Amino acid sequence: MNIEKNKLLMMFFLASESMFFIVLILTYAYYRSTAAVGFESTGGPTALTSLNPIRTGIFTLILILSSFTVWLGVKSLKSKRHSMLCFWLFITIVLGALFLYGQGTEWWGMIKQDITISRDLFGTTFYTLTGFHGFHVTVGLIMLLILFGLALAGDFRGPKSAGIESISLYWHFVDVVWIVVYSVIYLWAVL
Repeated sequence: MNIEKNKLLMMFFLASESMFFIVLILTYAYYRSTAAVGFESTGGPTALTSLNPIRTGIFTLILILSSFTVWLGVKSLKSKRHSMLCFWLFITIVLGALFLYGQGTEWWGMIKQDITISRDLFGTTFYTLTGFHGFHVTVGLIMLLILFGLALAGDFRGPKSAGIESISLYWHFVDVVWIVVYSVIYLWAVL
């Protein structure tokens, strides 16, 4: 099996980032299983009382759709359809930005309800986990914007590009991580 070194390095990077997310997800799960009962009895915020899983589910679908559009971009690259590569990169960026908008408005609404990172364990674990993910989405959007700019300038005429293929791996990783985060924070709250 011959994997290009850029893609291999991206896979190693994503493996190391996975460890951070695993620790954060386990921390949230531990909090949820041990401390949530105490907060529920004192009336403190919880995922069930503070979050809107349906609204966030819509933004989750938008992020998942962005994984499909970046895949279409890579497919366009392989078939040497440069204009479609540019189109799909642009759509991926728009969808990623919409997801961040959704997360930002959720945070803003929670802050207005005095649910902050320093209020209690729920706020600390929620903002840390979703903020770490949001940081990764932001980095991914910056990388996609750079690729989009280079593509508009005439680069990436196919059929291969280590940059596009590596960044698409990163973007798929960000999407898969969010599916796990959404399941643990939002769906677990309603079960």
